[in-house]
Amino acid sequence: MNPRELLIDSFKAAVEGANPMRILSTHLPAIPRGRTIVVGAGKAAASMAVAVEQHWPKDAALEGLVITRYQHGLPTERIKVVEAGHPVPDESGERAARQIMQLARDAGRDDLLLVLVSGGGSSLLALPVDSITSDDLKATTRELLRCGAPIQDMNTVRKHLSAIQGGRLAAICQAKVIALIVSDVTGDDPTHIASGPCAPDPTTFGDALDVIQRWRVKAPQRVLDVLNRGVRGEIPETPKQGDPIFTRVENRVIATAQQSLRAAADFFARHDTRAEILGDSVTGEASEVAKVYSALARQIKQHDHPFSRPVALISGGECTVTVRGNGRGGRCAEFLLWLGIELAGQDGTWALACDTDGIDGSEDNAGAVLAPGAIADARAAGLDPQRLSRNNDAYSFFQVLGDLVVTGPTRTNVNDYRVILVL
Repeated sequence: MNPRELLIDSFKAAVEGANPMRILSTHLPAIPRGRTIVVGAGKAAASMAVAVEQHWPKDAALEGLVITRYQHGLPTERIKVVEAGHPVPDESGERAARQIMQLARDAGRDDLLLVLVSGGGSSLLALPVDSITSDDLKATTRELLRCGAPIQDMNTVRKHLSAIQGGRLAAICQAKVIALIVSDVTGDDPTHIASGPCAPDPTTFGDALDVIQRWRVKAPQRVLDVLNRGVRGEIPETPKQGDPIFTRVENRVIATAQQSLRAAADFFARHDTRAEILGDSVTGEASEVAKVYSALARQIKQHDHPFSRPVALISGGECTVTVRGNGRGGRCAEFLLWLGIELAGQDGTWALACDTDGIDGSEDNAGAVLAPGAIADARAAGLDPQRLSRNNDAYSFFQVLGDLVVTGPTRTNVNDYRVILVL
């Protein structure tokens, strides 16, 4: 198997390690005395809903609605699937979120509210508080995406502008609530995944306002007014740890980045290549992470230290990109372009970076493959890698070389998968 195939197939193994169709059934709860109402949101929502239907008894009551990203739906029989906007929320998501709120309110004490949560749910489960409009929420989301804020900071703001997130979905339901969660955030804390619709929220209005100010987010005035009113105590806070509502709520993380990285490591082992997992929570500006990893790859190539060759350096997590240009490309392609520039064509060193949901940012690719000669090949094709990197145009770089990785929606999401193969 050549290096390119080895890298791409390792990514497929990582995705399969977080496939809800394979892992969800072992986490299903007991059938309640009353109805089972399934709700949820995220890029994995449709595959999770299908998995529930496949393993739920045909004679047991089952109904509900989940929201997923456009083109991520699947056919279902008893659970309705609605597609909506991501990463910027839209009206379809808002309408579906209102229906989910009503389903939760209507659940009785003998019923079960089964909540299917996965990455992407923050924008898909879009239901703004009464004091702001959908346009206000969209504008704030666009600003948060552009400024390079980490997902935890973004969700701190979104939870305090939402009528359904930050534990509020669980708070309105008198039934038992079990949330099955596919984690796309570092640390796998349910409060940060899809902005924690069923989890206690440790953040405050003051924290949200601090994020706005620290990242210089140009939020609409109505948004600022809500946050300031919350700071003054004029608006109730999100439910916190210790609130009695959480005595009937369970948040259960069923898939993580670590599981995917281990699946990839096992794949490399089966192909006689040592794999080292560098961490499942690597964060930071994509260009800066690339500089650190390039230094490690050079050290291994030159000195066989701290790992001997051949070795696959695997990591997960989520880099950020501060957008300064007007090019195309998500954080995975951006990481790879900077890595290529830093490695300067180091012989025998390949890399892949892909988002496990199959979409790198807002493009049509999951990520890309970086070959040892990519920078030289790009220059021969008339491209200027440094100029493209400054313009955040990594997509064009890999598109010209034919090195984009396109999978389509994977219908799972456990963050990014990166691997550097030093031969």
